[in-house]
Amino acid sequence: MIQITAFLILIVLSMISLANTLFQAARCTIAYLGRKQYSKLLIRLKNAAVFFTAMLILNAVLISFSQLTASTPPIVDESGGAPKNSIAELKRLELNGRKQWISIRGWDKSAPVLLFLAGGPGGTQMAAVRHELAELEKHFVVVNWDQPGSGKSYYAEKIKNINLQTYIQDGYALTEYLKERFSQEKIYLIGESWGSALGIFLIDKYPESYHAFIGTGQMIDFAETERMDYSKALEIARTKGDTDLIDRLEANGMPPYYGKDVTWKSAVYLNYLSADMAGNPEIHNPGYNTFRDIGSSEYGLIDKVNFFRGIINTYNHVYQQLYEIDMRKDYTRLGVPVYFFLGRHDVNAPTVLAEDYAKNLEAPDKRIVWFEHSGHSPWINEPEKFVMEVLSCFIENKEKK
Repeated sequence: MIQITAFLILIVLSMISLANTLFQAARCTIAYLGRKQYSKLLIRLKNAAVFFTAMLILNAVLISFSQLTASTPPIVDESGGAPKNSIAELKRLELNGRKQWISIRGWDKSAPVLLFLAGGPGGTQMAAVRHELAELEKHFVVVNWDQPGSGKSYYAEKIKNINLQTYIQDGYALTEYLKERFSQEKIYLIGESWGSALGIFLIDKYPESYHAFIGTGQMIDFAETERMDYSKALEIARTKGDTDLIDRLEANGMPPYYGKDVTWKSAVYLNYLSADMAGNPEIHNPGYNTFRDIGSSEYGLIDKVNFFRGIINTYNHVYQQLYEIDMRKDYTRLGVPVYFFLGRHDVNAPTVLAEDYAKNLEAPDKRIVWFEHSGHSPWINEPEKFVMEVLSCFIENKEKK
């Protein structure tokens, strides 16, 4: 937050100095045209221009410093020291020619590897997972990946070129890197929201690379989900008499949406549903801690800006490519154990679709784990239970084999 504060102060000073520079330049011009003495005005103009230039240089230095010093904090045990075999890395990789960032954290680098797939498309949860699921780092090497078009990897690929295959190809390349680096034949996967769909795409195509998969806030049928979300938001708005929201929804019409306004049109009902979940007393710890996350050390100042650009721009471009996908038709047989961690009060990804999918899914093992005090994000709403259930599905089941 110190960097953000300093950046904002420098921005304000830059704007003030620019205004002053333009003002002094205007005074010099008027004096010159009026053939008046303006030597003192030139000195003031020069001083204003020098100050403005200094502000720009300081801003550039601060931005560069923030990017170069971004890091993930060291693992610290109860005594305040770092466990002997721990790992805490923020690393840039090249995956299929695209430069992308991951964080790697764990108390023991010989532990099983767990790759967390963030929601979105375009979302980064590198810091959020560290804050909410630190307990997992005691049992796994936890890897968070900023996917192309998100956070630290926003510039990995031009947004217009990103498609579903981009994520699958790079997800697999990352998996192979992790297997080789940590000398493991397979890794574990957790996918959240959009990441829950990406996880299924990966285990479907490369089952030999994964022990098991957990999907939370599980996405099943993208187009149907949007229609159900829209209808649910309209239902809630009518119950509450929220005429402004009703008017906006009706003006946009029933999704799915296409074009340049997908993000903004979808946000009308998605934000409304998120607010409804945040106000639900049955949901514990209901909201994202966005200010905490964006202020985290993993993100430099450019990354902090791209934190939001990914959610807006990448989501807009990619999400409309997903409307034809329905897991119930396209991914009915999977070669690894699959577990769905569902919030009982999730009104963002309708759980009825996940239940329907689970009934007909063929997999070596499958299970729905319900979180009675959760909405769309059980890993945030009930983190202790989430960790316990992850260990139950991943570690205990492996030991039984």
